[in-house]
Amino acid sequence: MNIVLIGATGYVGRAVLEEALNRGHRVTAVARNTDSLPAHAGLTARAATVGGDDPAALAAALRGADAVIASFNAGGWQNPNLGADTVAGYGQIVAATKQAGVPRLLVVGGAGSLEVAPGQQVLDQPGFPDEYRAGAEAMRSVLKTLREERELDWTFLSPAAHLVPGERTGRFRLGGDQLLVDAAGESKISVQDYAVALIDELEQPAHSRKRFTLAY
Repeated sequence: MNIVLIGATGYVGRAVLEEALNRGHRVTAVARNTDSLPAHAGLTARAATVGGDDPAALAAALRGADAVIASFNAGGWQNPNLGADTVAGYGQIVAATKQAGVPRLLVVGGAGSLEVAPGQQVLDQPGFPDEYRAGAEAMRSVLKTLREERELDWTFLSPAAHLVPGERTGRFRLGGDQLLVDAAGESKISVQDYAVALIDELEQPAHSRKRFTLAY
């Protein structure tokens, strides 16, 4: 497929890029700075800014793709405007995807909006780290907006509570809106296996207009 990957140089974006290229997909990698992208025959680098003053430029970068994968990070966890910038950025991504006529959008989501019990989300539990709260609340808002979207075929993949560097095993469990934990009560997935699940969904859609999750 022809894929546009937004945020290809980030923590998750790099793993998704590697997985997509290894499976033979053609990837246009969109990032603020493309200098660190690897040389690969299937990769085209394109510098573009999400949340800038020219939304038409983003739509132009997406045109012709079979799908957009958004792993957008609005300046990192230290950005004092992270929440607002994240919501605005994803709003622009959705608008640009529709304007470009791309039929599918896959979003690298967060774990904060997963349920630990009916009506109780991870984000609202005591002890949720303050440094991650703004980003988690923003991605919860993004998911709510997507669920109201009637034109675009979207998918939102929430990781386990702990998304860590590790191995590509291809062995994990999938779930829906509930946080998955193992027998020891832990919720963990490697970023490499997260990328596997996301590209699996790209190739064989099973969660159209839905959120799903994964964990070991």
